[in-house]
Amino acid sequence: IEQRTQLLAGVSHDLRTPLTRLRLQLALMPQSEERDAARRDLADMEAALEEYLAFARGQAGEEADALDLTALCETLADDAAREGVDLELELEDGLTASARESALKRALANLVSNAAAHAQTVRLSARRNGSRIEILIDDDGPGIPGDQREEAFKPFSRLDESRNANRKGVGLGLAIARDTLRAHGGELRLEDSPLGGLRARVSLPA
Repeated sequence: IEQRTQLLAGVSHDLRTPLTRLRLQLALMPQSEERDAARRDLADMEAALEEYLAFARGQAGEEADALDLTALCETLADDAAREGVDLELELEDGLTASARESALKRALANLVSNAAAHAQTVRLSARRNGSRIEILIDDDGPGIPGDQREEAFKPFSRLDESRNANRKGVGLGLAIARDTLRAHGGELRLEDSPLGGLRARVSLPA
């Protein structure tokens, strides 16, 4: 596993150089539909590489620190708005946890992006529940059948067409999110949402 992870990171890193050259070449080309299509393809490739690198890096290089989860969720909503997603928020004030900020933000952003790709309404709520903090990402999309939810966590998995987790990526978003949350002493489960779609339930130690 370690050798394969190192290979994945190495290949992903090496591919960045030719992709950078391609981006520069496209910038010098005359405006056309073909150039725009090529730039979109290039953007998809770069996004896939970022997923590979995030998966390969895991938790390396970042120390846990006290983190304001309420503020983090508000930042996620601001980021989502820039992508054209109206993320509904229901947050308790003063939620904090010991966490690696970049890794946790990436994990939660993956869950929000996955919901937004398949739904019209996405809601993020966070509350304290005893010694834990629960973060819920709900949507009104098609959901994932109960017997396919564990399959959805497998890297590079393919779901049926009703809700294909790979439509905007390479199928690593949920795998990265659950690995990250488990590394924080937390867990991620997929459930039925009261909005009619999928609920991603995140549990973290307060």
